[in-house]
This record gives sequence, structure tokens and C-alpha cells, in this order.
Amino acid sequence: MHVADVSVGMLGASGIVGGGIPLAAGAALSIKYRGTDQVAVGFFGDGASNQGVFHESLNLASIWDLPVIYVCENNQYAESTPVSAVMRVKNVADRAVAYAVPGKVVDGMDVVAVYLAAKEAIERARKSEGPTLLECKTYRFEGHEMGDPHDLYRSKEELEQWKKRDPIRRLRQTLIGSGDFAEKDAETIEEEVKKEIEDAIKFADESPYPDPEEAVRGVFVSPYI
Repeated sequence: MHVADVSVGMLGASGIVGGGIPLAAGAALSIKYRGTDQVAVGFFGDGASNQGVFHESLNLASIWDLPVIYVCENNQYAESTPVSAVMRVKNVADRAVAYAVPGKVVDGMDVVAVYLAAKEAIERARKSEGPTLLECKTYRFEGHEMGDPHDLYRSKEELEQWKKRDPIRRLRQTLIGSGDFAEKDAETIEEEVKKEIEDAIKFADESPYPDPEEAVRGVFVSPYI
């Protein structure tokens, strides 16, 4: 959850719901000051769109024309609450009109549709035209976390309907159907991914336990009491 790699522009995640939204605005302000062609992107769920910081950040990004894209991954249930129970408007993207920025709803189960919507938002940001709010309508097949009894707040029938729209399967079918991929190409990629995962698990299982000092490294000023 808290993985970060600044070398490739990944500034990390926040354990606070919606915590990354203002950080994206800050990164975008840095981009504007430095005059680079970078674009900041903040990802969050439908539940986070009810946090005050969502509205504050979108408003600030709008009035300062910041090069930032806010991507709401609307999985319909936040953790376990239907979005319709906590939001009167139909779409999270509808809220963009209050800040005079584009709000676009896209099929989050369609890789190509998301790519094209993101491309448009990136081009807009790089032309100094300000932020965009993208709402990707999607669904999670498993629970919010390991202890989530997800079958208590949604039906099996609903889950099965969404599984038919699995974005990986849909992209595979699209690529093969267009003639850009052969069935064997897709199978090769799947095997490579499986091996990469298996190698990572093997590496983790065979690695020694970390030094106990790691528990306080980067947490306290050294030497510490």
C-alpha cells in the first residue's frame, strides 16, 4: 500500500482516505513552478470523493490551472457502502462542474477507453488548460481486504455479471480480434507473468528475516533513545 518510487515519479500512497488528493495538487504546483511537461495524477476511490479535501483540492487546482488529473476508481461500494447511499448525484464526475473543470465518466473495465480518456486529459494539462476529473466505473471481484465478507452487501449474480466484463479478458479478445495478437502471443504473456509472480514468491520465501533495526530505520532520528 505504501510503495513509492520517486525515480519514476511514483510519490507513494497515503493511509488516509483521500490523502493522496492534495498531494497530487502539490506535485502539480511544483510542476508549474518548474515549467516541466510533467502531469500529476491522483488516484482515489468513490468513498474518498466525499472527503472535504477532494473538494478543496479540486477547487485549488481549478483556480490555479494546475496540471493534474484526478482519477476516481469508482468500484460502486467504497469499502462496503453502495455509492447511491452516500451521494445524491449519479456520477462523481458530475461534481467537476462546481469547479469549472471537465468531468468525464469512462468505462473502467475497458483498457482502451481509459487510455484514450487519460491521453486527452494529459494533453489538456500540458497545454496549461488545468485539471480533469476522470471517473472510471469499475468493480472489485474480491473484498475490500482479506476480512471483508463481501457477499453480505452484494449479490453473487451482480458479481458474476461484472466478471463477464473483466478488463484483462476484454483486452485480450480485442487484440486477438483485431489481428494484432495471436492466441499464442497472449498465452506467452500469461506464462511470463505467472513465472514473474512465482519467482517473486520464491524470493520472498527464501529471503532471511530483516534486521530488527529495520523497525526503527527512517522512523526516528539516529541516535535515538
